Amino acid sequence: MPLAPGGHLVLLENFLDVDRTDVLREKMLGSLDWDQRPIFMFGRKVLQPRLTAFHGDDHVAYRYSGQTLHARPWTGDLSEIRERLEAVLGIRFNSVLCNLYRDGRDSMGWHADDEVELGQNPVIASISLGAARRFLLRARQGDDRLELVLRNGSLLVMAGDCQHFWQHQVPRTARPVGARLNLTFRTVFRRPL
Repeated sequence: MPLAPGGHLVLLENFLDVDRTDVLREKMLGSLDWDQRPIFMFGRKVLQPRLTAFHGDDHVAYRYSGQTLHARPWTGDLSEIRERLEAVLGIRFNSVLCNLYRDGRDSMGWHADDEVELGQNPVIASISLGAARRFLLRARQGDDRLELVLRNGSLLVMAGDCQHFWQHQVPRTARPVGARLNLTFRTVFRRPL
């Protein structure tokens, strides 16, 4: 799917086999060191409305929303998924930010993955494990909007210049929804100070 002016999205509904995703999700829920980190929003410090874990190559660090994450070592499952992803996309990733949305109250507000250390036109590869959630995109200028539903086992790739001209979010929902684990693979090009 093209995103004007020069971005694009790729959505693969069944990147991971659904039977395998349930096992992977349960293993990762129990084995990753989940944190609920504080971030700055509108000039004040609040806890993120989700849990996170950051893994990657040695010495990789990623800075966003006033915090610096230092990569914990790759787990076997995360390494295996990364290898498959790299083989399919032909892109090398050196880290993964894992987000755990425990229920519909957990969310991610409007943002773009446009930090300097991600490079000029970052490729973000997002794999969903668990409950389906709405994923919204909006143009930074104008009224263009797009809504996708990211289902269990799906892969969404954001590439080109979309991080410069578009924002995205996973909104809260009042309807009952189970846990969703989201693995966002990325390449960090330099260590933040």
